Amino acid sequence: MQTRRHFVQAAATLTAAAGFAPFSAHASPLEQVKIIYGFPAGSAGDICARRVGDKMGGTAYSKNNAIVETKAGAGGRIALETLKMAPTDGSVIAMTPFSCMSLYPHIYKKLAYDPFADFVSVGTASMIHHGLAVGPLVPASVKTVQDFLAWARANPKDASYGSPAAGSTPHFIGALLGLNNQVELKHVPYRGSVPGVTDVVGGQLAAMVTPHGDFIPNHKAGKLRILATSGKQRSPFVPEVPTFAEQGFADLTVEEWFGFCAPAKTPAAVVAAANAAINAAIKDKSVIESLTVVGLIPYGGSADDMATSQKRELERWGPLIKKIGFTAES
Repeated sequence: MQTRRHFVQAAATLTAAAGFAPFSAHASPLEQVKIIYGFPAGSAGDICARRVGDKMGGTAYSKNNAIVETKAGAGGRIALETLKMAPTDGSVIAMTPFSCMSLYPHIYKKLAYDPFADFVSVGTASMIHHGLAVGPLVPASVKTVQDFLAWARANPKDASYGSPAAGSTPHFIGALLGLNNQVELKHVPYRGSVPGVTDVVGGQLAAMVTPHGDFIPNHKAGKLRILATSGKQRSPFVPEVPTFAEQGFADLTVEEWFGFCAPAKTPAAVVAAANAAINAAIKDKSVIESLTVVGLIPYGGSADDMATSQKRELERWGPLIKKIGFTAES
């Protein structure tokens, strides 16, 4: 729970500091804000967007609670393509995982948006730890990542893993696990986490890599086993599960955030007001509880923090995706 407290306390500090920021002297609250989200309603990210949006009303950013508009499809690209064309007054923002900003430029030869030129970072809201889980197709004696790799070598016909989408961060975590350990792991892409988790539980698929919150109910029920999580520290939701790094796979340490962005040329005062509203929302008890249910960790910070992280992840993943050899056309 220390990790979560750290993030929430950081958000509280930022929010308190924001009270002295000068944006209130230069910008009036917007009447209505719309949040665009590029993945299905009911998903963990959608819940994050809605709970944060519910707390934006009555702030220096917006008079009313934000409305969330789902524009699912194309791995989140449709939502960002829509945002690119939106007004630059802060009335339309989007929430996205970092993959859409930092991985896609390495995957798509023709991306309809420039993550850095077309948008301005507003701030992060939550953090995802991904997980590797196995189901009944894999013997109960497999309890660690090394055990799974040994089993995969001995059972190449069944040595596969699912992910919520081709080109997603979980896809690449699984690919690197196989490549870096000379084990052939067949990738099975799904349309979201739920169908893949269902196949793991049903014994049709050996393993899955996806946000670990999607595993937790079945893990606690004994229907599958989470072997590792991708955070720098153990997940506060399954503290009994060691990280990849603890098991000797530090290269698979990945903490993916959900962050808000606005169209380029959105006034700095509006961005500051939106950032303060986000940071205040994620220290609200009801928001924290809603995020916890879906395995998300509140994670605040400044707009500059998000922009810096986005650039850092872009630089990190370029050579890794080249090593994997994946493109949208492959």
